[in-house]
Amino acid sequence: MKMKNNLNPAQKIYKRTRIWVILALAVLLPFTGVNNYILHMANISMMFAILTISLNVLSGFTGLMSVGHIAFFGIGAYTAAILTTKLGMPILLGFIGAGVISALFSLLLGLPTLRLKGMYFSVATMAFGEIIYQCIKNMEWLTGGTKGITKIPAIEIFSISFKSYNRFYYLMLVGLVLIVVLTYNLLHSRSGRAMLAIRANDIAAEAMGVNVVTYKMVAFMVSAFFAGIAGAFYAHEMRYISPETFASVESASLLAMMVVGGIGSIPGAILGGIALTILPEAMRFIGEFRLVLYGAAVVAIIIFAPKGLGGLVDWVDGVLSGTIRLGKKRKAETADEEAQV
Repeated sequence: MKMKNNLNPAQKIYKRTRIWVILALAVLLPFTGVNNYILHMANISMMFAILTISLNVLSGFTGLMSVGHIAFFGIGAYTAAILTTKLGMPILLGFIGAGVISALFSLLLGLPTLRLKGMYFSVATMAFGEIIYQCIKNMEWLTGGTKGITKIPAIEIFSISFKSYNRFYYLMLVGLVLIVVLTYNLLHSRSGRAMLAIRANDIAAEAMGVNVVTYKMVAFMVSAFFAGIAGAFYAHEMRYISPETFASVESASLLAMMVVGGIGSIPGAILGGIALTILPEAMRFIGEFRLVLYGAAVVAIIIFAPKGLGGLVDWVDGVLSGTIRLGKKRKAETADEEAQV
């Protein structure tokens, strides 16, 4: 029996056009008269949105909690910078190298550690993050040590320079949309369903024929690849990188972005990355107390929105699209409970 569609015309229009409206608003942002500082923050926010999505591929899809994920961001940034400044390679090869080298490092880390569970895997990734940070800091012949790498070239594609904040914004937006599409397709593929089964219960997944270690490795490598791409974007936008940006403590901020956004939620990862990048800057007028309020805001979101910003988005989306009806659902549940009594 076919279910009756009770959506009103406005809800039908919303359901069909919501994504396009969001993209249109994002495209129109530079035309609203915003200054270069706001565009720069928008670029950085989208980079951290990609980075949060990359962590979500690992932690949100398979349940493996990495606390050293910032290391892959740093590997990608330094790989892109070294390939383009010291070796003179094209920027496109720098981006590919950033993703591939980061994925290879995740393979080297994953082979001995992916059979570990819980905090043991987390501690291993934390140690890896600290090792990468110390290598970046002390290998002066390659990374420039504490001085970092300067004069990183601006991105240029088909003789079109993306040096200006406006053009880089659109390049960053295309990159974010592409990563979101790839992640969405992965989540709804056979591999994605296997990863979600592992997150729910890896023993049961293995009993059903899922190769747990293989799919964990796939998630780990895809996650590191995306993080490396985000690092390449960061290097070419800032045009200067130093070890402090990729210190192990930054992994805690990245974890907060994922938790605030909602573990396993793609829209939540975007919102978490953007919100926790912009929030400290928006609170600069408060002075030294901004970090206290920043921490309080994060705690408040975790307490009052356990599913994160992504959960709130899903709820609002359900209400606006007509799949959730305020009041009626609760009344129906109450009637069922009374009937059972």
